[in-house]
Amino acid sequence: MEFLADYASFLAKTVTLVAAVLVVLMALASLRRGRSKQTGGHLEVHKLNDFYKSMRERLEQSMIEKDQLKLLRKQETKAAKLAKKNPEDRSRVFVLDFDGDIKASAVESLRHEITALLTMATPKDEVVLRLESGGGMVHGYGLAASQLVRIRDAGVPLTVCVDKVAASGGYMMACIGQKILSAPF
Repeated sequence: MEFLADYASFLAKTVTLVAAVLVVLMALASLRRGRSKQTGGHLEVHKLNDFYKSMRERLEQSMIEKDQLKLLRKQETKAAKLAKKNPEDRSRVFVLDFDGDIKASAVESLRHEITALLTMATPKDEVVLRLESGGGMVHGYGLAASQLVRIRDAGVPLTVCVDKVAASGGYMMACIGQKILSAPF
């Protein structure tokens, strides 16, 4: 009987210790999460041209003869060196995504993305917005549309692409672009 009492005491101490450690770990995780929200947003940058270039090169390897491919690579290298000498001649295309919901909750990140983009973009560049939205609250989508107006006011061409749906507030956003491209359905 004494053995069971000792075992119960040991078990209670162990459970208490494990619970205390878990509480401390959850508190640290909560602080870390709160700190990351205070430091600002998260911006991901992907070079789409590198992705498509590698795909094109794989196709060329399978379809073009080796000597022609070698000649093509030499021409590409010369063109790349020439482009590096005149970097101001190059125009860039910035691609933004807006996946809207009823509250247009993505407008906050869109605002930050546009602010960052406008620090670098020039009128030679272009902004392409991939828009998908089933519509929603007018004030949320009005704010999103006003963020797109900032791009237009900076003189940077804006193209809005709709692949699936851009209803209601999505229409309002799309109307801001100089060009609207949409899927046929």
